[in-house]
Amino acid sequence: MSRKPVPAQSGDRSRVEVTFDKPQLLPQLFGEFDSNLLMLEERLGVYIHARGQRVVIEGSAEVVAHAREVLQELHSRVIRGEDVDGGLIDAVIAMSSEPMFTGIVRAEPAGGAPKPSIMIRTRKKTIVPRSVTQTHYMRELASNDLIFALGPAGTGKTYLAVAQAVAQLITGSVQRLILSRPAVEAGERLGFLPGDMKEKVDPYLRPIYDALYDCLPAEQVERRIASGEIEIAPIAFMRGRTLADAFVILDEAQNTTPMQMKMFLTRFGQNSRMVICGDPNQTDLPGGPNASGLNDAVHRLEGVEGISMVRFGVGDVVRHPIVGRIVAAYEGEG
Repeated sequence: MSRKPVPAQSGDRSRVEVTFDKPQLLPQLFGEFDSNLLMLEERLGVYIHARGQRVVIEGSAEVVAHAREVLQELHSRVIRGEDVDGGLIDAVIAMSSEPMFTGIVRAEPAGGAPKPSIMIRTRKKTIVPRSVTQTHYMRELASNDLIFALGPAGTGKTYLAVAQAVAQLITGSVQRLILSRPAVEAGERLGFLPGDMKEKVDPYLRPIYDALYDCLPAEQVERRIASGEIEIAPIAFMRGRTLADAFVILDEAQNTTPMQMKMFLTRFGQNSRMVICGDPNQTDLPGGPNASGLNDAVHRLEGVEGISMVRFGVGDVVRHPIVGRIVAAYEGEG
């Protein structure tokens, strides 16, 4: 790397040197053509120079300390086998600013590489939290039977729920996955859709399929769907059923009516786990948020024993950083 130093934003000029072990992992940490270090420079306003196993960070004292902490956390994650990309870099930067960061994410058991305090293992990947709220959510997924995950798109609500469901199916703690969402047209008139019922509703359920394929090999997804272990269906198909020994996920729950939500929640059966995901501010129903079964349920069930409410905010968006800024602009927070 050979670039002009980035001017310090505030405070006295500082320079620190960090030496990393496991040199074979440094290409993953630094990125192709040091792209990950360049991103850290841009995000944090520091200058980073790498040579061999040594990294020199220059800038104001406060941001240099922040950059060193982020770089060391990224190195720990590479050791654990995680891929460093822009999303992870932004997530670690955001989490390092939270007071809970050190105690929750960087728990280091004696003897051995650092490990996160919580993770979800599936056939294809090990998933660790990328925000403080995700850490809380993953703990709730592991311990509670009925969870409402509320917040904007891109915060991992549905993805983490599907990953936890797949993990429990693999271990045999549940016998079935039931994944559902309301088939509500988001402002468009789609007209007549050809094909059988599955072909008609699949476009509405595509995000759920995408999460499944990210956690299980494609052939296993297809085999388990064919056998009935995994069922993906619109909410109307849940009427009259009792969902026992199942992990049940309702996605886009803000587009349910109060009667649909009541019907869905009362499907809860023995040895079941249920997660309700949605953004209370983004309903596509004609009556707006006041007509949403999600908002009605949250109002009625807040504080009820055995029901957990996890609320995500703009700062928890783990897609491209611009997504967080877009959400903030639409919600009047940016």
